[in-house]
Amino acid sequence: MKTFDDLKKILIINYPNDDINIVIKAFHFASEAHKGQKRRTGEDYIYHALATAYTLAQMKMDLSTVAAGLLHDVPEDTDFSFDDIKNNFGNEIYTLVKGVTKLGTLKYRGLERYAENLRKMFLAMSKDLRVIIIKLADRLHNMRTLKGVRKEKRLRIAQETLEIYAPIANRLGMFRMKNQLEDLAFPYVYPKEYEWVKDLIKDRLRTEEKYIEKIKKITQKTLAKNHVNYIQIKGRVKGIYSLYQKLLRKGKDINKVYDLIALRIIVDDVADCYSVMGMIHKRWSPLKGRVKDYIAQPKPNGYQSLHTSVFTDFGKVAEIQIRTKKMDDEAEYGVAAHSRYKENGIWGKKKSPPLWLKNLIDLQKTITDNTEFIKHIKTDLFLNQIFVFTPKGDVIELPENSTPLDFAYYIHTDIGNQCIGAKVNDQIVQLSSTLKSGDVIEILTNKSRKYPNPDWINIVATSMAKNKIRSQLNKK
Repeated sequence: MKTFDDLKKILIINYPNDDINIVIKAFHFASEAHKGQKRRTGEDYIYHALATAYTLAQMKMDLSTVAAGLLHDVPEDTDFSFDDIKNNFGNEIYTLVKGVTKLGTLKYRGLERYAENLRKMFLAMSKDLRVIIIKLADRLHNMRTLKGVRKEKRLRIAQETLEIYAPIANRLGMFRMKNQLEDLAFPYVYPKEYEWVKDLIKDRLRTEEKYIEKIKKITQKTLAKNHVNYIQIKGRVKGIYSLYQKLLRKGKDINKVYDLIALRIIVDDVADCYSVMGMIHKRWSPLKGRVKDYIAQPKPNGYQSLHTSVFTDFGKVAEIQIRTKKMDDEAEYGVAAHSRYKENGIWGKKKSPPLWLKNLIDLQKTITDNTEFIKHIKTDLFLNQIFVFTPKGDVIELPENSTPLDFAYYIHTDIGNQCIGAKVNDQIVQLSSTLKSGDVIEILTNKSRKYPNPDWINIVATSMAKNKIRSQLNKK
């Protein structure tokens, strides 16, 4: 349970040069508004608001967002109105609180309401990302206190967390939030599978922790010998739900999972990242195909790091990640840590929402059938993603099972409509072939071509591509 003192402490640490009075004022206002209110857990309601604000302060969100986290339930659950928020805290905080309230609660009961709330969520994200970040912080505490909720309601909340909120956090690069939400929801949605994974790793985890500690000590000596300054070397334990998903991909064989615990090395600058990678490879041999440079080629959500898997002295494979402090913060907190969101938290006039979000906004404008809309959302947003490259080296993120045509329409509608063929890794391939991570795709076009082949509807995997094909064919 987070207290007001806990919140003040993290504010002093994370905002040493800022005036935190707006957050203190918001706490006192929320305390008065929620006075006498209890949650189902029996706790005073204000502790939920405090927990939400604490998470936002932990992510170093701007102070208006932290204050809005304290106030986010006031207009809906107390006698105070939106006007009271506006009059006491100004337009910015009022807009954030109203945005969070407008999102409502996602409910699987009632397709119309469920689809409508999904539409609202994506629209709110396109206008001001802080609204969904407050909602994620709110959901995190709700998941931590889920035992206090009625049994029949728990499954619904956990399921929407696993299927909606965690994937959104993932798309925003907020991996810490994603892992926390997944691990909290896992035992409620898949209780038998959760117990199986927990039993599977119980003894192994202790062994792996001892093993990674030995690797850590050798790494420290190696870096010291080469006079390399590092900020931190730490072990990272894989989230239990993430591990479960990987086990399914590996035929449920735990021996094929190399990153149950990974070693993470945090250094001062980018040059040190590459120097350390060289030293690690000099000390231990890397596994072929397991060296990834996400610094030179960041993931579309901004993730940067060097990854390598090496054969160690103990006859085992260890995964090692190397990154700067800034990269580590952005890997943990995603867009919440990214500098371009610090000014008012909006996308800004020169910064537009990421392409995947723009495509979702376009999608909801053209698909009015709610069943169809939800089906497409689950395809485009929540399936596992692959990372492919343009010939210029730009990284494009697509759902698994995507084809060269999906890639073409992702780049631009005209590229898709004018497509006459495709090369993958310099080889001509069929337009129906399945892409995989790391592929380099070149689309061959004929600029005189205006309309797609009607059969393409059955080839493409993404709703975005299907939608663009239908739209162009309707113009015939």
